Formats: sequence, structure tokens, C-alpha cells
Amino acid sequence: PTQFELRQKNAQFADAVRSGKKAVKPSRQEQLSKRSPISLWALGIILFVVIGGVLFELVRLIFL
Repeated sequence: PTQFELRQKNAQFADAVRSGKKAVKPSRQEQLSKRSPISLWALGIILFVVIGGVLFELVRLIFL
């Protein structure tokens, strides 16, 4: 794209944002507010421990 096209697209985007349309890329604050308070690997470890504990208890009840 030429410099003129880039400027034209930027102007169109700025006008759309000023007119109240939502920006395509959310702001950093919006991204952080939608983020989970616990990381994905920590959630995986918690699920592994809980599901493993349930399976261990079922095996203990059935076979012992």
C-alpha cells in the first residue's frame, strides 16, 4: 500500500472510532479485565490433582 492509502485508511479508522464505533483492537485495560485471575498451567495442575484424587478414591473404593 502507498503512503496515501495508509493515511486514508487511518483517517477512516479515526473517524469511525470518534463516531462511537468500537475500535477493532481492544485496549490493554479491557484485555486485562477479561483475563482469568489464574493462569492456564495453574488451572491444569489444579484439575489434574482434583481429577486424579477422584479417580484414586474410586479405585480405592472398588478394589479395596
